[in-house]
Amino acid sequence: MRGGSIAVVGGSIAGCAAALAASRGGAERITVFERADARLRDRGVGIGVHDARYAELRDAGYMADEMPWAPLNRRVWSVRDGDAEHGRAIGTQPFPFRAYNWGSLWSELRRRVPETATYRAGARVEAVEQDADGVTVRLADGAPERFDLVIGADGYRSVVREAMYPGTGAAYAGYIGWRGTSPDVSGLPSDGLDAHNITFPGGHCMAYRIPDGSGGHRLNWVLYTAPPRIDGLHPDLRTPTSLPPGRLNAELTEHLRALVAEHFPPFWAAKLLSTPAETTFIQPIYDLDVPHYATDRMVLIGDAASVARPHLGAGSVKALQDATALEAAWVAGESWKEILEGYHEARGPVGTAMVGLARRMGSAQVEETPDWSAMGQAEFDAWWQEQNNGSDRRSGFGGHSLKSR
Repeated sequence: MRGGSIAVVGGSIAGCAAALAASRGGAERITVFERADARLRDRGVGIGVHDARYAELRDAGYMADEMPWAPLNRRVWSVRDGDAEHGRAIGTQPFPFRAYNWGSLWSELRRRVPETATYRAGARVEAVEQDADGVTVRLADGAPERFDLVIGADGYRSVVREAMYPGTGAAYAGYIGWRGTSPDVSGLPSDGLDAHNITFPGGHCMAYRIPDGSGGHRLNWVLYTAPPRIDGLHPDLRTPTSLPPGRLNAELTEHLRALVAEHFPPFWAAKLLSTPAETTFIQPIYDLDVPHYATDRMVLIGDAASVARPHLGAGSVKALQDATALEAAWVAGESWKEILEGYHEARGPVGTAMVGLARRMGSAQVEETPDWSAMGQAEFDAWWQEQNNGSDRRSGFGGHSLKSR
């Protein structure tokens, strides 16, 4: 099906990929609405992409070799062991991944959005209204704009999803992720080629090297655990929210420092405690699965469609895979109905499976952690297979194959 006017709500990685998919599918007019007016390229958190997923996305034209990345070969799980600098390894896994900087990856995708598409930064969409002939997008200033189709690529607090399924928001998982990036990558084990999971009662922290966007590297880390009982934290984490960089008060900072000092091996404690405050933030963990990725003239992509807890490390990968499926459905379909049905059939079941697996991983790795200190490799392998329903998903990270469609 060729032609049509398309609105993409959200201009981050998912939005840029959606615009690319719509263009390749044959859309005539594409407008991307991005609420942020600051530079998205400044977001420096890490993204892991499995080598096989990268190859599929490269072949589909959504990733390329020139996008800056850092290689990862293994994942090492460790526990504090007295004064041992790096702690004691309790398990190692093959980890054939490419590590990216979110901002750099967004910049590369932004460059690939066709010049014929209009990208409007600082354009906040307040409401989306669908009827039999199309969709009206209403901006914060009240101005309505009319389109044949709206793609919701606006994340876990999606306005488009709210229009499709009123009151269906992301559910709080009961724990949070502390996140940060540090310029200090000195002395990383295995020359930075390993990802590291530092374990402790009630959670774990994953740390790995990513490009810094300027030819060097940064240390990216995320620490999962229950939230502290502190007034400075958002009073109701059940409502989707976050505590952005630079917003951690002294009490929150002290809580994090105490947790790290008590449970982390000296090397990793020093790395986290030296992370600049302006790059440290809190991300409450949510999940969500919608009944259908599309209605008559609205479609969801990325976290707007389904939110899996980040233990899979597949949020951005899933958004890119969603875009490739949308493009394929667009090329094959002869009507909006065929396009959207084909897209949902390809990606809806995948989103549901990812949400379910991520919940199981969150339960095993944060909510009901084992006695990590009693583990060696054999005990770790048995625990890992148990949490993955007996299947040997040794990477346990990075999403599903496009070929599974």
